[in-house]
Amino acid sequence: MRKILIIDDEADLRKLLTDYFELNGYFVMTAPNGHEALRQIENLPDLVLLDINMPELDGLELCRKIRDFVSCPILFLTARVEDADKIMGFKAGGDDYIAKPFNIHELGARVEAHLRREVRSQNKTSIKFSEDLVVDYAARALYFHDVRILLAKKEFDIIELLSMHPGMVFDKERIFEEVWGFDNEGDSNVIAEHIRRIRYKLKEHGCDNRIETVWGVGYKWRKS
Repeated sequence: MRKILIIDDEADLRKLLTDYFELNGYFVMTAPNGHEALRQIENLPDLVLLDINMPELDGLELCRKIRDFVSCPILFLTARVEDADKIMGFKAGGDDYIAKPFNIHELGARVEAHLRREVRSQNKTSIKFSEDLVVDYAARALYFHDVRILLAKKEFDIIELLSMHPGMVFDKERIFEEVWGFDNEGDSNVIAEHIRRIRYKLKEHGCDNRIETVWGVGYKWRKS
């Protein structure tokens, strides 16, 4: 049974979502605030629905706290839908935005789509690109000299996309569409920031940079 964690300070909304997802065969966990959510995260949900506007610990701060340790999709529930707010959410590690008020059946369909994408990713096999660097697509993990490099979900998604097509150049808009799953134009700052963090983590572990910049075009994974 797939597990969903619903984090929202509105009790009525938590009940509405709980009833809907339980009726559709999910195991539902809830948290009224970010501090309780940190305890519930230990139960390893398959997907998180996260309200942004919460007291004390808001959704963006909570997302930043858990993203390096939680690889499942995180979908923001929010009335804030300006482009700047979306960029902040993506930078924090979110995967999708659901604007309030929302159609609950559309929300259910988006949840299903994200979970299907996770299943497809888990069905991939491991590929070893060199004697010291391994990308394990099934476990969604990157290893260098047998030491795991901790990656946020979107960071691994970008590595997955580029590494499965070594030498192929992807522009920022294509990366945004493939990784975030949106039709609208991607923001170059979001992509550049994620790639900057990936390169930093590779360097921190003594690994050469594998993502090359093709100036004026985009990025590619360096062939071994």
